[in-house]
This record gives sequence, C-alpha cells and structure tokens, in this order.
Amino acid sequence: MEVLSRKPANSNLERYGIKDATIHWNLDAETLQRMTIEKGMGTATENGTLCINTGKFTGRSPKDRFLVKDDYTRDKVFWNRTNKALDPDNFQKLYDEVVNYLSEKEIYIHDGYVGAAPEYRLNVRTITEYPWSNYFVNNMFLRLGDSEFAEFSEDWLVLCAPGYEASEPKAFGIRQGNFSILDFTRKVALVGGSAYAGEMKKGIFSALNLILPVERNVLPMHCSANVGEDGETAIFFGLSGTGKTTLSADPARKLIGDDEHGWTAENTIFNFEGGCYAKVIDLTEEKEPDIYRAIRPGAMLENIVFKEGTKEVDYTNTSITQNTRVSYPIHHIDNIATPSYAENPKNIFFLTCDAFGVLPPISKLRPGQAAYHFISGYTAKVAGTEAGITEPVPSFSACFGEPFMPLHPTVYAEMLSKKMTEAGVNVWLVNTGWSGGPYGVGSRIKLRYTRAMITEAMKGALNDVDYEEHPIFGLYMPKYCHNVPTEILDPMNTWLQKGAYISKAIQLAHSFHLNFDKFIDQASNEIMHGGPLIDAHQVLDHM
Repeated sequence: MEVLSRKPANSNLERYGIKDATIHWNLDAETLQRMTIEKGMGTATENGTLCINTGKFTGRSPKDRFLVKDDYTRDKVFWNRTNKALDPDNFQKLYDEVVNYLSEKEIYIHDGYVGAAPEYRLNVRTITEYPWSNYFVNNMFLRLGDSEFAEFSEDWLVLCAPGYEASEPKAFGIRQGNFSILDFTRKVALVGGSAYAGEMKKGIFSALNLILPVERNVLPMHCSANVGEDGETAIFFGLSGTGKTTLSADPARKLIGDDEHGWTAENTIFNFEGGCYAKVIDLTEEKEPDIYRAIRPGAMLENIVFKEGTKEVDYTNTSITQNTRVSYPIHHIDNIATPSYAENPKNIFFLTCDAFGVLPPISKLRPGQAAYHFISGYTAKVAGTEAGITEPVPSFSACFGEPFMPLHPTVYAEMLSKKMTEAGVNVWLVNTGWSGGPYGVGSRIKLRYTRAMITEAMKGALNDVDYEEHPIFGLYMPKYCHNVPTEILDPMNTWLQKGAYISKAIQLAHSFHLNFDKFIDQASNEIMHGGPLIDAHQVLDHM
C-alpha cells in the first residue's frame, strides 16, 4: 500500500528486499509531526515544537559502530578501536534481517542530499521505521526542490530500524543487539536497535569523511563556518562544550553551517547539511539566542523534560540525559549564507576548553603546530560532566571528530596543512576554558574577551602585534589585543604561583605526548616538532 506523498518514478522497494510495506514517501514536517503525535511517539511544547524520546539510547553507541572490511576499505581505513571491521557476509546477513523486519510494516522514506556545493552533492535515500526519524533527516539533510522528487536516484541508502535488535549478536560479528554499520561497496548505512537520531547523521558524515578525501580531494571537517561581508571565511573546530556553535553565530557574519563542512581544491567551504543539531542543556535565550529562537514548529527536541504541569521545557533538567538536543532546518537561523557555501578561507580557530588553566586564551600556530593540535583535538572534561569525574581530565579526539574519521588522522592533517599553506590561512588556538588556575580555583575566560580576540584576529589586527613564545607549548601569544586585558594573554601571569603553573603545564604537556604516541609512526618531523616541550632543561631554556 502506498500513501500520498512526493513519490519518485522508481519507487519499487523490492530491489532493497522490502516487501508489502505501507510506504509514506517524502512527507512534509507538519504531516510527520501529526503522525508522530497520533501514534503516541511524541508530544508538542507550548509553542508547537515536536518533542520525542529516543528510549534506551540517548547518544551514539561508538562501541557498536562498524565498517565493512572489503576490497574498497581494506587498505584505506585506519582500523582501530573506533573503526572496527565487519565481514561483508555478516553485513549481508544483518541487512537481510533488517529489510525482512521492515517488510509489511508502515515505513517512511525521505529523499534528500548532502553537500551544498552542487559538484560535491551526494543523494541520500533514508528509510525509517518511525515517522519522527524521518522528521529528523528532513531537518538535517538538504532538501530537494519540488521538481527533483520524480527523477530522484540515491547514491547512498540509509536504513533505520530502531525496533530491530539482533537476537544473537555474536553470530553477526557484532557486540550486542544494536549496531551502526557502513558498507562503502554497497553504499548503505545500516542502523538497528537504537532510536538515537544522530546515528543516521553521523553515519553519512563518516561516509563522506572517506569518500571526499580519497575520491574528490576534498578535506572533510567537523567544524562550524561563517563568512563576513568582505567574503572572507572563518572555520571553527572544537569538541562539545568549547563554544563552536556559540562563537560561529556572529551577527556581523553569515553562518555557513554549524557542524560539518568540506574544503575543496578550489578553496570553497561548503556545508554538508541542511540543518543544525544542537545541545540544549541549560539553554537560555540570553546565552544562545539563535538556538533558543530556532526552537519552534519545524524543529524537534530530543529527551527533554517539561516543567511540572506545563508544556514548557525545563532545559536544566537532566533526568533523562545530559545530551538533550534539538534539530532544526538551517533557515530557522536568520543570518545564514544562501546557498550554504563560501570561498576565501582566511582564519581557522581550534577551540579548546582547557580546564587546567594552562593554555593561552589565544595563540597563533605555525603549520606544524596546527597539524599537531588538529591531530590531537584537545579539550578537557570538568567535574560533574560525567559520572566519576571529580577533577579536570584531558580529552583528545583526533581531528576534532575521531569517532567519524575512517582514515588515519595524519591524512586529514596533511591535507589541512597543504590547504593552509596554499590559501595563506592563519590558524589560531583559542582557549575558552579557565584562567588564573584550574577548574575550581581559577575562573572561566569571559565570553566577551574570547569574542574580542576572534574579532581582532579576523580583522587582521593581530598580524602586526608583538608575540611571545610559550615556554612549554611553544605557542605564540600576542602581547596586546584590543578590548582584552593584557595580563590574561599570558596565562602564567594569571596564576598566583608561577611554579604551580609550570608544574600543571608540564603535566598537561605529558598528556599531549602520551596521546600522540599512537600517531608517531605516520607523523612527519614537522608535525612532531609542533608538539609541546616536556624536558625540564628545554623549558628552562625558553624562560
């Protein structure tokens, strides 16, 4: 049975193995929301925003992510604890199980694409068991024009069946009943046993992270990006909690995208997505006005809690998860670049929330340092963010997106270095964390100071100031920045005891080196020399 919608000419699902299903083709967001609520799978806030609960999984399950190991991937993928191999036969058995499960069910199909630059577009068909899963990809993937549906043909297929769990996981070569698997030969992303919507988004992002550099000479990046009136583009890398979304939302600049981009050989920066997927924990209109105002009909909230007796969201409530989120189409943000790509990248910002209070609030990186810090992808977890964390803990994620990077991190780093050099890009390390001591002693660097430093860097005002080299990390710290107190630019000046600062900095430097050990075999000398000093004599020589 087929239900009204924008159906393509080639609509036979038996070629996928799905038989006798009730099919909803390319429903609009309003219809998907109504169906979700009618089926008891969601509710609406006081302003009409859809709210759903993802059940057992409120985040990705990285231990259950696999890549099919075959002739295409065998010598390309960096096989490690993140990129776990699955035999093609086991994938086929799981695929058959999932399509049999979806047969005779009511299913929802979304046709869209990723890659805003037309020459790098990848068509994606997503088949989901739940209407709200389809709602999510309608927000997150780029949307087709009305005339494009009839002749649509996918490059990749996403199958999402949260209700299916493998009853005998070991027989399929997986860890437990849920899974997220990419097959680059069949061009299929298979998600089962988890309703967390981010598995679909990150599955396609992971696929692009292999396809684009290997086949198209495009650097894929887990970053946000914006463009100024002068046409100069800025790129912001950063892990969760570092301010990537906040700092790229600049009223004086147009947002290209907030999470996933490609950098082409022609120096175009293009958004992969058609929407944003933002955390909403402790969200307020004052702190995050763009995100707050984007939460309206057309958006979808995940795993939030209402204030008692109301339909008003309590953004401080973490009783379900700290990973409460919202997805919304990018046009819910007013100040966006249309279409979502731009040229002329001039500044890259690596954002880190250093809870040790060691790193400068802003420093300029040489190419080797940029590659080193890109591969490291450092931030710090603070007390209270996860169970058992009582003091700051270093956290490293290669290329600021290790769970989604199939290739060796040095491949991405060397591409970045080459593009930086060719485009004449400045790279800055920006600490949005602590100053004057570690978490619990010092204080968080004020947002207005961070914004001022980034603004001055983009204006070119930091090109002509004097710099001082950090004695341990070798970073180049400006001695002056307009609208920023001079004394905070060198972090050692903010500590009461310089000896305590040096001790903490050496401790952090050791963490960097220990983390980098696993990349040494493929890192160039230039990249290796971009790391911090840890030898006491070297430190003294630089002081």
